[in-house]
Amino acid sequence: MEGDKMLDYIKDVLKNMPIGWLNLTTHRLDIYDEKLAKVEFLDQFEILANDNNSNLSALSELPTAFDYIRLGHPLSCILEWAIAKLNDLSPEQVISFLSKTSPILAILRKNLLDNRNTQIAYAGELPSSFDIEVLRTIYGYTFELKKVDKASDILEFDGSTIFVSQQNEISNVDRNPNIDFYINLHDAFGSVLLVNGVQNNNYISDIQHVRRRETVAMTPANCLGALKSLIKQPASDTPKTNVTENKATVLDSIKEVSGANTTPLVASSGLSVQYAILMGLVHNAKENHKGKAIKIVVPPNCYGGTNDQARRVAACSDAIEIVDLPVDGDNDMVQSIAIVLDKIANEDAIPYIIAEIPTNPRVEVPDLHKLIDVLSAKRKTASGNEAIDPVFILDQTFCPNVNFLGEADILSTVRTISFASGSKFPSGGKCTAGYCVANKKGETLMDKIALHLRLCDNEATDLQMEILAKQMPSMKQRIYEAYLNTLEFVNFIKDTLPAAKINFVSEELAKEGFTPSVFSLDLPTKGDSAEERETYKRELNHKLIHLMISEIPNESKYCVSYGQLNGCYWTIPATSTQGTTKEDDKDYIARVSLSPNMDVELHKKVFLKFVESM
Repeated sequence: MEGDKMLDYIKDVLKNMPIGWLNLTTHRLDIYDEKLAKVEFLDQFEILANDNNSNLSALSELPTAFDYIRLGHPLSCILEWAIAKLNDLSPEQVISFLSKTSPILAILRKNLLDNRNTQIAYAGELPSSFDIEVLRTIYGYTFELKKVDKASDILEFDGSTIFVSQQNEISNVDRNPNIDFYINLHDAFGSVLLVNGVQNNNYISDIQHVRRRETVAMTPANCLGALKSLIKQPASDTPKTNVTENKATVLDSIKEVSGANTTPLVASSGLSVQYAILMGLVHNAKENHKGKAIKIVVPPNCYGGTNDQARRVAACSDAIEIVDLPVDGDNDMVQSIAIVLDKIANEDAIPYIIAEIPTNPRVEVPDLHKLIDVLSAKRKTASGNEAIDPVFILDQTFCPNVNFLGEADILSTVRTISFASGSKFPSGGKCTAGYCVANKKGETLMDKIALHLRLCDNEATDLQMEILAKQMPSMKQRIYEAYLNTLEFVNFIKDTLPAAKINFVSEELAKEGFTPSVFSLDLPTKGDSAEERETYKRELNHKLIHLMISEIPNESKYCVSYGQLNGCYWTIPATSTQGTTKEDDKDYIARVSLSPNMDVELHKKVFLKFVESM
């Protein structure tokens, strides 16, 4: 497709695009093939482009590009496709980021693991958050820096050459065979990475994985601005928001809902803030406990992003090791933590524990009084010295309204950092921004976490802050109303299908404030062998989900979601949120999350239809 024709087509697409392209954070799994993420969407988009078909109906029928906008979305794919066309590249060779430093870090990470040299050549200035000393001493990255006037000045180098430059507009680049990666920084939008030459295509999946686990794709709003810039339209006609006021509102809301009296941090996503937490704690350990091993303790079946990210951090340093923490089913979180902490203390190592309360997907809450006893117990090393006390990293995404962090709350005596994914209840599914906040005991750790959040350029955008400022004040009420809907649906399933096993909080836990609006459903099965019973159950899961989403298409969705403003969301964790979890630790059960605004009676009616068909 010729350049002018392509730009005209993009202009029509932006005029007619589905509104969900701009304002949804999660997308449909029933029209999504993870192995073909981005590819399948663009293959069919290109067919439309060649036919000059920009009708809303045609665009709406395109397959899901990525299941979650943190990883990518229709507008990021179209932006990357357009830039690829301008530079005679494949769309896979173009990757956009909200962050200006993360694409550099992605290449440095791969070259660290591959033991390959890196040269960073740059015109103008490097991003202000690019902390050379920290990247070398804490991340372990090695690289040479070279300031140049232009791309053509760069000579051959034994290793990878990255060329970083500030771009005023989205356009083609001055190709130089001595450059392996172009990183174009766009002040208002983020950055775009171009992989130059087929010899570097083996980097693409690794770079995409950094975008998947440590940062986010360029946001839909920023991609829209970049695409408008490309077609010579004003990037935005929306008036600037009151950034200072929005930030104050968000920070106050986080303090109020968490019970903490410390200053929170707000990031571009839940995983962005979790990465800053882990790297901040690693930094703290290397400064204050030189030479000691760092143990990241994590449930093997928890959310796949958490699990995978922790293992990726450990892969980059011989000083860091992952320790499994069994928490669900027949395993008790408190007993598991006691065993793990005793062992770590004996080794005189540094324990950092990541745990979800309630757990995902089994929605279990440990005995909190026993938990605090185990976490705060004094332990000795093998030589009889006092062991290093743990830091408890608490994922509160399912119940962000429970107070753990105040001076009179249950975890007040243990260094604790709580975090939550903002695409869930904090924003009601309107943006991905996440946050973290510490209790008083853990407050001294926050400076290092903030440093790494800035270094990775993963702080929340002004628009994300504006959305959180509007949504967070109503969060507690939405949580309670969604819980009531969930309780009603759960009780109906118990009465209608008593043979099913439901994982949901008890009434006693609800009285203590644990009011999640998610439950897991282990459907009854049959068969002569364990394999037959498992196969039957998995088929039954899909049958149920297909019925719900086909009978109630306006509300029920097969989607990785939770805490949305409207509708009901179904998923199978083993094939979605546990995507990178070890196979033996996966849960092939249905996970259901309900919102405060939905037709519960209709969902009960369709579920009854499912039961009658069994």
